[in-house]
Amino acid sequence: MDSPSVVDMIEASSGAHFSGFHMDGLQTRHVVEPPSTSMAESETMHMQPFVIGVAGGAAAGKTTVCDMIIQQLHDQRVVLVNQDSFYHNLSEEELSRVHEYNFDHPDAFDTEQLLSSMDKLRHGQAVDIPNYDFKSYKNNVFPARRVNPSDVIILEGILIFHDPRVRELMNMKIFVDTDADVRLARRIRRDTVEKGRDIGSVLDQYSKFVKPAFDDFILPTKKYADIIIPRGGDNHVAVDLIVQHIRTKLGQHDLCKIYPNLYVIQSTFQIRGMHTLIRDSQTTKHDFVFYADRLIRLVVEHGLGHLPFTEKQIITPTESVYSGVDFCKRLCGVSVIRSGESMENALRACCKGIKIGKILIHREGDNGQQLIYEKLPKDIAERHVLLLDPILGTGNSAVQAISLLIRKGVPESNIIFLNLISAPQGVHVVCKTFPRIKIVTSEIDTGLNEDFRVVPGMGEFGDRYFGTDDDDQQAVDPAL
Repeated sequence: MDSPSVVDMIEASSGAHFSGFHMDGLQTRHVVEPPSTSMAESETMHMQPFVIGVAGGAAAGKTTVCDMIIQQLHDQRVVLVNQDSFYHNLSEEELSRVHEYNFDHPDAFDTEQLLSSMDKLRHGQAVDIPNYDFKSYKNNVFPARRVNPSDVIILEGILIFHDPRVRELMNMKIFVDTDADVRLARRIRRDTVEKGRDIGSVLDQYSKFVKPAFDDFILPTKKYADIIIPRGGDNHVAVDLIVQHIRTKLGQHDLCKIYPNLYVIQSTFQIRGMHTLIRDSQTTKHDFVFYADRLIRLVVEHGLGHLPFTEKQIITPTESVYSGVDFCKRLCGVSVIRSGESMENALRACCKGIKIGKILIHREGDNGQQLIYEKLPKDIAERHVLLLDPILGTGNSAVQAISLLIRKGVPESNIIFLNLISAPQGVHVVCKTFPRIKIVTSEIDTGLNEDFRVVPGMGEFGDRYFGTDDDDQQAVDPAL
C-alpha cells in the first residue's frame, strides 16, 4: 500500500488534535514518560507553602527579624513555628539536675515531631504545635497552639539548620549574625527580666553551655544560609530585600521554582477572566476565538521579551538622544499543525514579515506508527525559533517537535516554546529533556485525566478555534 501524501496527512490532521498524543514510533530523541501523578497529588502541587528558615545564636534577633517579615507580608497568610516549641519533656532525673541540662544541644529538641508537624502543614493540614513551659520544662502544661496551613511558614530556632531533613524543607535559609557581646547583653536582660534568673546563673550557663554550643553546633550551620543578616533586626535594608524576594517567589508557580527555564506570565483579573471564557464549554466559537487571540498575543509578546537584543541609540524628533534596544533580527516561528496555527496571526502581528514553518505530528491507524511532516526555513539553524502549540499535555508531541528542530541544527537554547496552558506532567517531561529551552505559558493546569487530556483544560483547542467540532456535530445530527 502506498504511503499517504503530505496533503492526505494534512487533511487527516483536521481531526481531533491535542498535544497529549503518545509518539512511540518516531526514531528521535527518547520520549520521557509523564510522571505517574495522581489527581490528588497534582492538586497539592499548587498548594506548597514557601518555607523560610531563620537561624542564629540565642538573642541574635531572630524573633525580631521574623516579626518584621510577618509585618511586611501582611497580605499573605504567614505562620511562625518556633523550634523552642519542640523541646523534649524532661524526665524526673533530668529535672533534678536541670541546671546541668544543655538546652542548646541538638539532642534537646524533638526533631521527629517537628518534621511530622511540618509535613502536615506542607500538605494543607492544620497541626497542634506544643506550647513548651520553661518553668516546668514540659510541653503539656499549656494548651497546644493550633496552626493552620498558610502561604508562608517561618521556621525559627538556634539549630533549625542542623538537621539536613529540616533544611530540605526550606525554600529560603536566613542566618541572623549578631556580635557575641550584643547577644550576651540581650540574654542577660531577657533571662533576668522574663525568667527571673540572677546574673550569676545566666553567666554560668552561658560559659558552660551556650557559648560552646554556639561554636560547635550553631555557627557551623551558617554555611547553609542563603542570606546572612548582620545586626539582625536593626538591618532594615536586608529585611526589605528579603520580603521583596519572597513576594516574587509567592507570585510564581511551584514548578517555576524547580525549572528556571519555565515562565508563567503574571496573572491578572483580565487574564483570569479570559481563561474563564475560553474554558467555558458554553462559550460561542466567536467569543472563544476572540479571547483566545487576546491571550495568545500576550503569550507571544512575553515570549519575544526573552529574545536577545542589542543596545541602540537614536535621535528623537526633539533632537534628543534616546538609548534603547534593537529587536532580534534572525527569528522565525514554527507551528505544530494544526492547533499551533491559531497562534500564527498573533506572531505575524508582532513581527512583521516573519517566516513561519510547519510541523505535523500524526498518529496513523491503530498500529501506532507515526508520521511526521515538516516545512521549515532552510536557514532555521541560524535563527531563534518560537515554537507554537497552545496546549502542553503529556509533553511527548513537544519533545518530538523540539527534537526535529535540534536535528535541523537549531541550538536548544535558541528555542522558545509558547503555549496557553500546560499540564505539570508535560512541563516535567519537556524541561527535563531539554533544560536549555524556554517555556512561556499563561497558566499551569492541575494535570492530566485518564485520557491524557489536560484538566480542567479547555477541550479540543483546534476544534473549538477552527469550528470543526460544529461541523462534526452537524454531520451526525439526524435533525439536519
